[in-house]
Amino acid sequence: QVQLVESGGGLVQAGGSLRLSCAASGRTFSRNIMGWFRQAPGKEREFLAAIGWSAGSTEYAGSVKGRFTISRDNAKNTMYLQMNSLKSEETAVYYCAGATSWYGGDWYRSSVKYDYWGQGTQVTVSS
Repeated sequence: QVQLVESGGGLVQAGGSLRLSCAASGRTFSRNIMGWFRQAPGKEREFLAAIGWSAGSTEYAGSVKGRFTISRDNAKNTMYLQMNSLKSEETAVYYCAGATSWYGGDWYRSSVKYDYWGQGTQVTVSS
C-alpha cells in the first residue's frame, strides 16, 4: 500500500506561483500513474494533471495547460506540481493520487480510477 503526503500549499497573491510536492511511501510508486486534483468548497473534485511511470507522458486539464507543470522523481518517491500565474478562483484543496492500473481513453481524468489519495493541501489565492 502506498501512502501519499502533500506539502507546499499556502497563501499566494493572484499571478503568483507555488510548487506542491507529493511524497510517497511504498515500493510501487515508480510503477503507478500519478495525478493531481483539486476541490473547492461546494464543487466536485477537478482533474488537473497526470503523469506516467517514466514521466515521459503527461496530460493536463485545459484550464491549467501552459501554467501548471507536473513532474516526478522516482528516485525520491516524489511528485511535483509547479503552478504559475495562479488565479483567485483556483483557491481549493489540492490532492495527489495514484493509480495502479491502466484503463482506456482519458481514464486519468476520473478521480474514481485512482486507488489511493493524499490528505490534501490548502492553496489560497488572494485577489
